[in-house]
Formats: sequence, structure tokens, C-alpha cells
Amino acid sequence: MVLLHVLFEHAVGYALLALKEVEEISLLLPQVEECVLNLGKFHNIVRLVAFCPFSSSQVALENANAVSEGVVHEDLRLLLETHLPSKKKKVLLGVGDPKIGAAIQEELGYNCQTGGVIAEILRGVRLHFHNLVKGLTDLSACKAQLGLGHSYSRAKVKFNVNRVDNMIIQSISLLDQLDKDINTFSMRVREWYGYHFPELVKIINDNATYCRLAQFIGNRRELNEEKLEKLEELTMDAAKAKAILDASRSSMGMDISAIDLINIESFSSRVVSLSEYRQSLHTYLRSKMSQVAPSLSALIGEAVGARLIAHAGSLTNLAKYPASTVQILGAEKALFRALKTRGNTPKYGLIFHSTFIGRAAAKNKGRISRYLANKCSIASRIDCFSEVPTSVFGEKLREQVEERLSFYETGEIPRKNLDVMKEAMVQAEEAAAEITRKLEKQEKKRLKKEKKRLAAIALASSENSSSTLEECEEGDRC
Repeated sequence: MVLLHVLFEHAVGYALLALKEVEEISLLLPQVEECVLNLGKFHNIVRLVAFCPFSSSQVALENANAVSEGVVHEDLRLLLETHLPSKKKKVLLGVGDPKIGAAIQEELGYNCQTGGVIAEILRGVRLHFHNLVKGLTDLSACKAQLGLGHSYSRAKVKFNVNRVDNMIIQSISLLDQLDKDINTFSMRVREWYGYHFPELVKIINDNATYCRLAQFIGNRRELNEEKLEKLEELTMDAAKAKAILDASRSSMGMDISAIDLINIESFSSRVVSLSEYRQSLHTYLRSKMSQVAPSLSALIGEAVGARLIAHAGSLTNLAKYPASTVQILGAEKALFRALKTRGNTPKYGLIFHSTFIGRAAAKNKGRISRYLANKCSIASRIDCFSEVPTSVFGEKLREQVEERLSFYETGEIPRKNLDVMKEAMVQAEEAAAEITRKLEKQEKKRLKKEKKRLAAIALASSENSSSTLEECEEGDRC
């Protein structure tokens, strides 16, 4: 005979239930399916052995996190050790989650089972739980579930805010949009201001510089030798500044009214501000990538790495992808078109924008893209799952790609991957220790400042209380 117990986790606490003894667990399935919707019949086969309520919402959240991670919490350990029979071989414990079942079996020695009849029993327990536990109403159970759900979600969202990749996804999307918009607006400024000073278009190629010059020059007839120094500062080229000054004197452009010039200058200033914001956004993206995915950034660059993360949806998703998927990420349309027409499949997607593929010879582009995708996959997994991410592995992986490029060109044999990774492991441990020391130092400084602040507040409150007492004493004397 097998004595089956079932563990049920709820927002209000843990419940341990026992079922009647049977020779074969599978024989229970028809009975459970028949009576799961009927409370009276369900009571005949299932009884509550023990209920361990959570003392507070914080304890409930700790237990929920432990269950989701497959860890046996002390509250759960105490419940099982107290209320399960001492003869462990005759006891079978049914659980809903295989991870927590494996942890219980490893740490406490009870045989655990999931699925099948266990899932049906848990379905019935979930339906009638407020009737099984005395003093628990359906409304209070729903409130507890809602509160724990919100707390659990908030805790997951707040988990390590410095490594949130959502900000990278939004930043790179905005950066791409800004590039398109700045290019469109700059072409509009070139066309608009070109009526008045057409020669400037041929002299200046950079869009942002052209807008700054259009804003500075204004009416070309007012440009003279006094403004030459400022022109050199804007163009960063004395020859170009001199060419602009000479062109303004013999320009074929039409005259322009003051009101038109004001509008052109106003629009140019907006384009310039957008360009400056684009630079600051790129700096912000670099800093976020160095925090979230330093190895991927060191290997393939911040922009391409951020596009890979954005296309995958998150760094975790990218880490789960095989190298073959990373290689053609961003070329899905070309892939499916090739499969449909039975043509050649694409060799690369977003990783084409890296410098490695551009430097490779035409016959080696496919080979180097495959090798680079392999290294990108490794780098993303290191960034995703390492506790203290560093750029050491990314730099070593980049060296390997460089050596492979050299091998394709000159035939020089690259180093073995094992030797490179051993070297990287040693450097990564040193870098991680250094980062940990810096973080501890920052934490000590923060605690010291907090201590000083609290001491100042306490001193101020004591001075206020003493002055109030003095005023009261003086009032009593009067």
C-alpha cells in the first residue's frame, strides 16, 4: 500500500493533504476526475493533514521566490519534517512543480511525483481550498493571491535594475529612428538653404556640420573675413572655411528675405539639437551596454550588440538562441524567401554591420560570419548568466575572431580555444574581484553618508525638543 500526500502552495500558506491508501496510484485517477467538482465527494478521498500559514506578506514573497527557483524554504522543510510519516519509503509526495519536487527528494529524501492524478488532485484542492481550511473565505484567499501576485511581479521587475535590457532595446530603437529623422531633416535644410547658397552643399558633406553652418552664416552677403575663425572652428578645416568664404562672394544663389532666413535658421537649430541629443543617446547606450552586456559589446560593438538584443527581445532570449540563429538574425525574410524559392539561404543578418565581415574576402564572408555568430552566442550567454559581468571574455573572443581572419588571409594557425579560455578565466576572476571591491567600497561610503545624515537629523530633533522645553519653562515662570 502507498500513502499519497499532496503539497499545495497558496498565497496564504502551505497545505499538506493526504489521500486514502491505494495499491496503485493510477487507480485513483477515475475517482478523482469523477468527484473533483463535488465538494462532498472530494472530502471523502482528500483530507487536510496540516496547514502552515505565512506570518506576513514578506514571508509569503520569500516562499514564492523559493518555490519558483526550486529551493526548499525553511517553512516548507519544517512542515514536511513535522507532518509526514517517518518511514520515507512508504510515503509518496505529490507536487505541482517538478523543480521543487526534485529539491525535496534530494534534501529530505521523500519520493515525489508530478502530473497525472497529482494534477487533477491539485485542481480540486485549488477549487475547494477555502472550504478545506477553517476560517479562510474565498474573498480573503483571492485578496492574498492578488497581493502576492503584485509583490512577486514588482520584485522581478526591480531585480538588478543596472542590468535591465529593456532600456537598451528602447535606446537602440530611438537611435535608429533619430538617424532616419536627422537625415530627412538635413536633406530638407540642404534643399531649402541651397536656393540661397548652393555652393555650400558641394563643400560640406556632413549633415550636422551643414546645419550648423547654415545657422551661423545666415545671409551669405554678410559673410566676411571676421567670421573666418568661427568657420574654421565649425568645419575643423582651414581650407574648407576659406573655400566657403570664397564661394559666398561669387555664389549663384538667389537672394533671400529676412523672414525666410529666420525660418531656415530656426529649423537648422532644431536639427542641430537633434544631432547633439543623438550623440548623448549614443553615449548613454554605450554605458548601458557596458553594464548589461560588456562581453558582447567588446566583441561586436555596442550598436550591433544592442540591435541583436532588441531583435531577440531580451538578452536572455539571445542567450538561448543557437549560433546558427544568431548568424541570420535580422534576415528572416530573405531566409524564408530562399526556402520558398529553393534558392541560396542568407549567410548573415544583423552581424553583417560588424567590421569583421567587411574586412573578410568575398569567399570567406560566410565562414567568418558563422565563426562570429558562434562567438556572439558564447558572449551573450556569459553576459546573461555571470554574476559579475566583465568585458574580459569579449576581448578574448574578439582576439580569436581577429586570429581567424588572419588565418584565412595568411594561413597563420590561431590559438586553441581551450588555451584562450583558460587565460580569460584567470583575468576574469581578477576583474570580478576588482569590481566587487569597488562595489563594497561604494556601499561603505553610502552607509557612512547615511549614518551622518541620520545623526544630523537626530541632533536637529534633539535641539528642537530642548528649545521647546526651554520655551515652556519660560512660559511657566511668566
